Amino acid sequence: MTHRFLVTLGLAVLSAPAVGGAQAIDRTKPPVLAPPPSLQLPDIATATLPNGLTLHVVEMREVPLVQFTLAVAGGGREDHAVPGLASFTADMLDEGADTLDAFGIAALAEYYGANLRTTASWDEIRVSLKVPRRNLDPALALMAAVTLRPTFRSTEVTRQRDLRLARILQERDRPETVASLAFNAIVFPERHPYHASLTGDSLSTVGLDSTVVRNFYHQVFCAGRATLIVTGDMDLAEARAATQRHLGAWQECSPAPLRAVEAKHDLPSPVTLTIDQTRVYLIDKPGAAQSVIRIGGPGISRHHEDYIAIEVMNTILGGSFSSRLNSNLRETKGYTYGARSRFSYRPMPGPFTAGASVRTDVTDSSLVEFFREIRAIRDAPVSPTELERAKAYLALGLAGDFETTSQMAGNVAELLTFGLPLTYYNDYVQRVMAVTGEEVQRVARHHLRPDNVAIVVVGDLARIREDVEALALGPSTVRDLFGQPVAAD
Repeated sequence: MTHRFLVTLGLAVLSAPAVGGAQAIDRTKPPVLAPPPSLQLPDIATATLPNGLTLHVVEMREVPLVQFTLAVAGGGREDHAVPGLASFTADMLDEGADTLDAFGIAALAEYYGANLRTTASWDEIRVSLKVPRRNLDPALALMAAVTLRPTFRSTEVTRQRDLRLARILQERDRPETVASLAFNAIVFPERHPYHASLTGDSLSTVGLDSTVVRNFYHQVFCAGRATLIVTGDMDLAEARAATQRHLGAWQECSPAPLRAVEAKHDLPSPVTLTIDQTRVYLIDKPGAAQSVIRIGGPGISRHHEDYIAIEVMNTILGGSFSSRLNSNLRETKGYTYGARSRFSYRPMPGPFTAGASVRTDVTDSSLVEFFREIRAIRDAPVSPTELERAKAYLALGLAGDFETTSQMAGNVAELLTFGLPLTYYNDYVQRVMAVTGEEVQRVARHHLRPDNVAIVVVGDLARIREDVEALALGPSTVRDLFGQPVAAD
């Protein structure tokens, strides 16, 4: 009886007229979204310590956490004749400092509830620390020890060198890694910093020892080459005092560091990058169930005037789950779990890439669809629905990139890396929403060049080579995993 009463009451409520003259909801039409709100970031306070260390502070008082992100100019682009040296040096920082070994450093960090990490990118080496405010001082002392007093003991260097050599050998069995290594070696010729892997190769790694690493560290690690970004439960005065206590003794740069501290963006390329025609590079992986495809070439500068329009265009092409490439190759054709495209931004313009891991038996068909979509976004205007969806994807997703102290620090570091104003994101949403369909087609025509790209395919050549070459996309050659010609081809 109770159940029957509730059902009757529910039907009566649903059939009742709108109260107060309110309009009934038309459920056949999606709701209209309001314009995306602008993102107003907290102020970024800046100071410089007497030793030349630059400090940027963003207060985020919601939780009692503080993030310290120290960026030292001198990443992979400083490797020169020893590819992987910067990333190996970064890995060695927390393998021993003062009287602590790697286990002691890890144990102390865990005791303080801290997350201490050392990493390297193409542009810089980073030491980052996230810690509860109440354990700030001892954790910051640990970070300072790792930064200023790493030991680089021979035994630890040898152990880490051997581990890296083992990982490099393992990577040769991963088609995705092979495709990326070969693609970079083909697109960026010798003498270009991006020609080799950020982690180096077997030849460069085997020569690493404590003297090589220590010399690189002393040439690169000085206060004048460093920027410290502090985000979280701390203001500028508190951050400056804490930093001075623990990093104030850090030495200023010598008159002639490894390379003069230059603008860290739009660096000139040491070689001219040109792809005169589309060429196919095949790398054999016998018995592979999938083929890994990489298509692309040199990209653009982060400062390029078309940057915003390119981000909108690439979101439509392959930069989101609902993109054309993913919808076609994954949802419609079922060739892959995911297809994508992206422009990579680095101190020198990074590559544009489009790619996927596809079933071996549809390797040629997948290439056809990739080129179909790349040509389509050049040849025909995008639909208003696609355009608005892509702009909403970028504009509405922006706030989610600044939720945590780590995200805030990472985005501020990116602005500093590329020499962008700290107020860059204040009008980002407006600039995205102002992109038109005509601009999308214009930048696609100008920056996507299907007749001048490198195509790298890693797969079982006995099964795919004939079909791929039958597409006549361009001259084809067989290469090894380092992108070098195979003599027997």
